[in-house]
Amino acid sequence: MHQKMRCLKLAILFNECMSEFNYHHLRYFWAVAHDGNLTRTAERLNLSQSAVSVQIKQLEAHLGHDLFERRGRQLILTEAGRIALDYADAIFAAGRELIGTLQDKGRGRQAIRVGALATLSRNFQMEFLRPIFARADVEIVLRSGRSAELLQSLEAQNLDVVLINQPPARDAVTPFVSHRLSEQPVSLVGTAALLKETSDVVELLKTQPLILPTSDTGIRIGFDAWLDRLGLRPQIAAEVDDMAMMRLLAREGVGLAVLPPIVVQDELTSGRLIEVDRLPGIGETFFAVTITRRFPNPILAELLDGRAI
Repeated sequence: MHQKMRCLKLAILFNECMSEFNYHHLRYFWAVAHDGNLTRTAERLNLSQSAVSVQIKQLEAHLGHDLFERRGRQLILTEAGRIALDYADAIFAAGRELIGTLQDKGRGRQAIRVGALATLSRNFQMEFLRPIFARADVEIVLRSGRSAELLQSLEAQNLDVVLINQPPARDAVTPFVSHRLSEQPVSLVGTAALLKETSDVVELLKTQPLILPTSDTGIRIGFDAWLDRLGLRPQIAAEVDDMAMMRLLAREGVGLAVLPPIVVQDELTSGRLIEVDRLPGIGETFFAVTITRRFPNPILAELLDGRAI
């Protein structure tokens, strides 16, 4: 309780002081806090170390609390420093958001910046964006990457939405909002050549090689549990962390693939691949992740349709 009261008092003090101090001091502190190194920050800002140090000392004097403590060559945030950094993150993110929003409003075309997990189905991404494809006033900016880097870009206001297959944790510091878009079944699919002997799923699992997602995915975890209940130990031809690569391997007949049919919908329609059967109790859920913003991108409303969890 004493710890919580101290944090509350520091937060109130910081809030009361905001209108009085020089925001340059706060920006220097913010830069050093994220770099974790005074020398590196000074070089990046093209300033002397002493100049940056003086700015931070002035901020500490104004707040009445040390914001860093030295451990060897490293600068470690104090309790007050962590509180100050939370405020600084919010302040500078809001500034970037304001500039970006007003600049977009002043243009003839609006931009929607979408990040997608690199392993996510391209077909699913296309379906998500389809409602705005025909809009001449919208520019779509697509970025792919790992979950952590995409969510970091979302926090920094560099992305409007992140498409992902596992919702991130939400807390008071990082208020992610996860919108459940779709839950896709998972099937066993393959070429006609691999299915010519039988269409019985259990028999195929015993006799044919498999193309599987990697072991850290929800699909693989569910599939392995189902195999364990059946007492099966199939032959694995490939473990792949990219749905697009799974699609290519399945088309080449390397093995039977365990994936959502939406990933290979074109091949299923053309007959190049055949869906053997849906796998019971196994699915993949797709989410669109946003953060609470003062000026939300209006294009998102068309894409999200009010879905959130």
